[in-house]
Amino acid sequence: MAARAYWQGQIRLALVSIPVEIYAATKSGAQIAFHQIHEPSGKRVRYEKTVPGLGAIKPEDIVKGFEISKGDYVLLEPEEIEAVKLESKKTLELTQFVDASEIDVLYYERPYYVVPADDLAEEAFIVLREALRRTKKVGLGQLAMRGREYVVSLKPCGRGMVLETLRYADEVNRAQTYFREIDDVKPDTDLLDLAETLIEKKTATFDPDKFHDRYVDALQRLIEKKKKAKGRRILEDTDDAPAKPGGNVIDLMAALKKSVGGGGRAERAAAPKSAAPKKDPAAKRPVKSPPRKRA
Repeated sequence: MAARAYWQGQIRLALVSIPVEIYAATKSGAQIAFHQIHEPSGKRVRYEKTVPGLGAIKPEDIVKGFEISKGDYVLLEPEEIEAVKLESKKTLELTQFVDASEIDVLYYERPYYVVPADDLAEEAFIVLREALRRTKKVGLGQLAMRGREYVVSLKPCGRGMVLETLRYADEVNRAQTYFREIDDVKPDTDLLDLAETLIEKKTATFDPDKFHDRYVDALQRLIEKKKKAKGRRILEDTDDAPAKPGGNVIDLMAALKKSVGGGGRAERAAAPKSAAPKKDPAAKRPVKSPPRKRA
């Protein structure tokens, strides 16, 4: 079954319009969902909508409300909310271009693949893709999808392009709030050299297949064991003991040297230089021979 397009429309650059389709580039990984169970009966726990002093209520009597003060709400009908939803204009107009490095990673939210809608759109699509690639720029614009307007970026990706929805400025916490207590000091040069050597030692090509959710794997193993154990309690053994808070102060230099291993350039640079042996001052002076007597 072919994937269903998440959005269909056109990318507009000045007077050029390119019909495109976008598809979700990511999907949810394997998840283990749990239910709350009433142990004596073995039945699932259900929840009811209740109002203090009234008890259980009917679903059709529930409306959305916005709290303007403690206990005081503005009530909104579904039709009123629906009326202010933005209509998808089916057009993404690229209004600005920036260097990719100018957009902080915190602003990126969700990626989508962008492909030309038909053969006629392919030529213009390829021209825009290669122009973005050669200039190393990212296109920016605003796009209405499913009743909401998003800020989006557009950049090349292989033979196609990737559109990413971006967070608005008020959705990102300022880093200064969390980083202001960190001292603004220069690290020790020898320690920095060792850390760089360790990074170089562990540098490799990114392969996402090497990473997987070990917690989900462990839960799946536990569920299989529990089925076979017929209710007997099972505790999984863990290899890593939890770290104790407030442990002993470590020797950072020794820890980095041990992590890097022997023979690194940084380790040789960090090693204390042995002083050259001092020569005896007396050894520097040549021994004078006794004066020769005349015959």
